[in-house]
Amino acid sequence: MYAYDTVTAAIKGLKQRGYTIDFKAEADYISCPDSQLKPSEFVITEVYRFEGESDPADEAVVYAIESADGRKGVLVNGFGISADELGEEMVEKLAVRH
Repeated sequence: MYAYDTVTAAIKGLKQRGYTIDFKAEADYISCPDSQLKPSEFVITEVYRFEGESDPADEAVVYAIESADGRKGVLVNGFGISADELGEEMVEKLAVRH
């Protein structure tokens, strides 16, 4: 696992390592320009959590994701007051475990 100081640095580092697709979290799947992936169709390979020390709006989690068919990308999702409304299966899949 790598260490990053900011969300921007994490995204840049992951993209340099081949995670080039920008995923977006929806209620029951993640999407990219050409497809939708259900939680069973992808794995999270790395997770980076950033807590806004001075601004809660800076709180985010950066996920490195690989699909079953080999696509690699990044998903940035807020948490706390910035969290998206997700279905139960997506919440379970994206849960940050320590």
